[in-house]
Amino acid sequence: MAPIAENRRARYEYTIDEQFEAGMVLSGWEVKAIRAGQVQLTDGYVHIRDGELFLIGCRINALRTASTHITPEADRTKKLLMHKAEIRRLIGKVEQKGFTLVPLNLHYKGGRVKAEIALAKGKAQHDKRNTEREKDWEREKGRLMRHKVSSKGS
Repeated sequence: MAPIAENRRARYEYTIDEQFEAGMVLSGWEVKAIRAGQVQLTDGYVHIRDGELFLIGCRINALRTASTHITPEADRTKKLLMHKAEIRRLIGKVEQKGFTLVPLNLHYKGGRVKAEIALAKGKAQHDKRNTEREKDWEREKGRLMRHKVSSKGS
């Protein structure tokens, strides 16, 4: 399951609690543009309206070869498809416990475009610094291990 588009900021800005997979309602030109890699998920978020989930802020840039009889809208709100019971459970958690829904990535599954969304809580500034520190340490550790292995072989 290789991602088509990824929201890397989501893991930095939020603590991920649970992940879900949702289908997406897309137009033909959107599917073609996604296949061509013309999609951006960075500013996207999931909104709940009337017991349904919508992906807002996911930008799909139309291809130049898009049909002349349609007017492509890059920032169109896309409906997410999930089972009603799952949606009800998500709504309960978002309303009660202060969670939010964020898109993590878009990927193909069985020839269809799916969105991976997460139930997440916003991180405080000091949590973001800890995440950054851990990432730097992992990078440094890898560098030291590579250096150690390469010097052993000499």
